[in-house]
Amino acid sequence: MKKYFSGHQKKKWICLLLLAGILFIGIFAGSKETAYAATERPVRESNLTGTSEERTNRTEPGSAQSEDDLQELNIANMVTVTYNDGNGNLNGTLRILITLTLIAIAPSLIIMLTSFTRIIIVLHFTRAALNTQTAPPNTVLIGLALFLTFFIMQPTIATIYTDAIVPFDAGEFDQEEAFEAALVPIRQFMYPHTQLKDVGLFLEVSRTEWDGENLDDIPTSVLIPSFIISELRTAFIIGFCIYIPFIIIDMVVASTLMAMGMMMLPPTTISMPFKILLFVLADGWSLVIGSLVRTFY
Repeated sequence: MKKYFSGHQKKKWICLLLLAGILFIGIFAGSKETAYAATERPVRESNLTGTSEERTNRTEPGSAQSEDDLQELNIANMVTVTYNDGNGNLNGTLRILITLTLIAIAPSLIIMLTSFTRIIIVLHFTRAALNTQTAPPNTVLIGLALFLTFFIMQPTIATIYTDAIVPFDAGEFDQEEAFEAALVPIRQFMYPHTQLKDVGLFLEVSRTEWDGENLDDIPTSVLIPSFIISELRTAFIIGFCIYIPFIIIDMVVASTLMAMGMMMLPPTTISMPFKILLFVLADGWSLVIGSLVRTFY
């Protein structure tokens, strides 16, 4: 037992010595290679990446003396704004950034500056009047409202493309001029659908003077909330008109059930099939959507 234990200890010591020798050789070789690389590698002149021959910028930052020097772009990982022959356009990176920003706020612009608000509210009133709960579902209503919005706003979108986007891509407009040109068709769309009392309300709150005749003098910051309030009022008026025939059906069904002594039966359960029947026979979707679209023409 003692001999076996002594032999086992010898084997352990031999393994430890071999492991220590391997580690010592590895550390010595690595330090030698590091010292050699440090003597061969050139010393950096600054905190920039690489040597002066390998730097990613051609000239020192801030060393430009003229517009010609500014047009010589530094090859570096940075966002730059260039004049592009003096027309003030942004480079591709900033254009992508601005495009992504516009995409992010596009839902708000579609909802607030177009016919979408009136359409979606009227469609929701129609579904509530039918008392069908989730039929048609919200996805269908929103999709229908979006396509109707694109149909109604098609002339405005075409005007924006012709008067603002095409000259901007051709270099005839800078960013500010293109934005002002694109805003004109939107303002022309909002003018006929905005009530004067709503405009007067926001003019009074903002203490802005207006002669009451020239529509171009209305600030955009006043026109947009006035247009939204007017759209909400118009949508609720249309929704009330849609509700009237269905309320009559509910009253008739409730009176009939009361006369028959069936007071425990909910009238809406009985009236809903009659509402759907009336809506289908009258071709309700065609009437509602057709009348709704015509309110913008």
